[in-house]
Amino acid sequence: MTSSGKKKTILFVCATGIATSTVVAEKTMEFLHDHGLDANYTQTNVASLPEYDQKDADLIVATTNVPYETEIPVIRALPLISGW
Repeated sequence: MTSSGKKKTILFVCATGIATSTVVAEKTMEFLHDHGLDANYTQTNVASLPEYDQKDADLIVATTNVPYETEIPVIRALPLISGW
């Protein structure tokens, strides 16, 4: 939680919105929980990203290339799966 008390929202993205985004979401949420942090999250496919804007998420965690300009910061998360 932030000092303002508002939970951050993470948008997990992969090609289909199902497979690798689920793995990364589980690992990330477990890490946050283990460190006493809490966040909301949503999963989606990369094709749906243009529907989201900054009011919908604070961070995008993607396991695929994000071919769109976005105001939401993007983190590449494939290393969480591959170990690289």
